Amino acid sequence: MSGTSLDGIDAVLVDFSIANPKLLGKFFLPFDDALKLAVLDLHKPAYNELHQTQLIGNQLARLYAQAVNSLLAATGYLPEQIRATGCHGQTIRHCPEHGYTLQIGNAALLAELTGITVVSDFRSRDIAAGGQGAPLVPAFHDKLLRHAEIHRVIVNIGGISNLTNLAPGVNTSGFDCGPGNLLMDAWCMQHLGKSYDANGAWAATGKVLPELLDRMLSEPFFALPPPKSSGRDLFNMAWLHNKLQGDESSEDVQATLLELTCRTIADAIREQCNGVREIYLCGGGAHNQTLRSRLAVLLPNCTVQTTNALGVDSDFLEAIAFAWLAQQNLHGIPANLPLVTGARHSRILGAVYPA
Repeated sequence: MSGTSLDGIDAVLVDFSIANPKLLGKFFLPFDDALKLAVLDLHKPAYNELHQTQLIGNQLARLYAQAVNSLLAATGYLPEQIRATGCHGQTIRHCPEHGYTLQIGNAALLAELTGITVVSDFRSRDIAAGGQGAPLVPAFHDKLLRHAEIHRVIVNIGGISNLTNLAPGVNTSGFDCGPGNLLMDAWCMQHLGKSYDANGAWAATGKVLPELLDRMLSEPFFALPPPKSSGRDLFNMAWLHNKLQGDESSEDVQATLLELTCRTIADAIREQCNGVREIYLCGGGAHNQTLRSRLAVLLPNCTVQTTNALGVDSDFLEAIAFAWLAQQNLHGIPANLPLVTGARHSRILGAVYPA
């Protein structure tokens, strides 16, 4: 899995032959700054972008292969012992309103480099069936983290934040809430030269600017009912600069961006997940103590923990989910949730590139 945050590649080795999936190994391969910038550039129309897209897709495939091979070397498994690799690819456009989504990473090359069958392009079939194509992980959250009697919500805070509503006796629902880390990370890079604000320490030095927050919260996306999904096509630095007046201190903007992430998550939970008792965080944002503390204040009637408390590594939960999605594909089992994505029907997700 490599997501909107552009921090790198999460690779996991998972055994699904038992009732509860067993994590056999994990590996993280960071992206260098040059690749991050190159991928960010692909989000904007540019000269010769089709050629650049293919070149960067090949580069990503080689990095995915490096992550897979490093993981196998660390765990002592051979390629022929692996049924398949589920590879989400790197999203550079997500436009369900126009009927398409684009994740690059050259799955054919990845299969060639690893000798392992690859399942990729998980979003397209859901979009073809009228859905948003995202988020896709709620189906796995439903399988792994649902409790028969306790109302839980799982919040994934990556570049974009999304939630899964696991209410007892009710069909699972979920949707994208808004920006997770991507605006905070970009603002931090611009002003501190750091890829992220560790523990929200810099944001904690600033104060929330109410008028700026109101301008951000006026974005129509936040008022849309589910199903809905989003990405860098909407929430990007151009969007942020359009909300600024120009005289704000950088730390106050960072504090307000953190508040935006927390408010949009908390508002979504209050509006769509009435009665929730337990909230579990995963993704990079789960490490941000300032963010976690603020969510706990905004949602005082809930416990707020990471999925580690449930025995699932919060950093690798999404990667495990895409291994599961690959398994569902190979078994011919639909894996989208129409209530989450808005698709007309359940569909088998993904395209297969045999070893």
